[in-house]
Amino acid sequence: MLDKYYGEEAHALYIGRVRVTGGEAAHGRASGIARSDDGALDVNLRLPTELGGPGGGSNPEQLLAAGYAACFHGALTLLASRSGVEISELTVEAAVTFARDPVDGLFLLSAEISVNLPGLDRTLAAELVRNTERICPYAKMFRRGIDHVVAVATEPSSPRIGDEDPS
Repeated sequence: MLDKYYGEEAHALYIGRVRVTGGEAAHGRASGIARSDDGALDVNLRLPTELGGPGGGSNPEQLLAAGYAACFHGALTLLASRSGVEISELTVEAAVTFARDPVDGLFLLSAEISVNLPGLDRTLAAELVRNTERICPYAKMFRRGIDHVVAVATEPSSPRIGDEDPS
């Protein structure tokens, strides 16, 4: 996985697909349901109490933090293994903050990640974390931004996420 790719365009290795519906309040963030196309993810979304909601479910910031922490953990483990560095009891904590944007008065996200490598020399740990930040796609996304497309779908071109296979 750490072998470099040389090409003109991004080469997709996997696409995660999730559909969110509005739930009781017809509001994805407040009462939605997030389901992956393979059925492995099925999460009730709820507005956290800190934002005036009822809580009792996950929210987009938690899901993003989970993805970031898991990806960073995996990338660091892979990098350490490739470098011949033994690590044990590695923990990665991510925090994603939903905040008001002082530039436009609307909203923004920020992220923070904390890596605990118990028993590892601090200099080596810092080097591993720095190198992991270079290869972890989530860290790159937070640092450089992400290519994205926003479109209005008029008719699905393939079966919609969560729909039963008609065959």
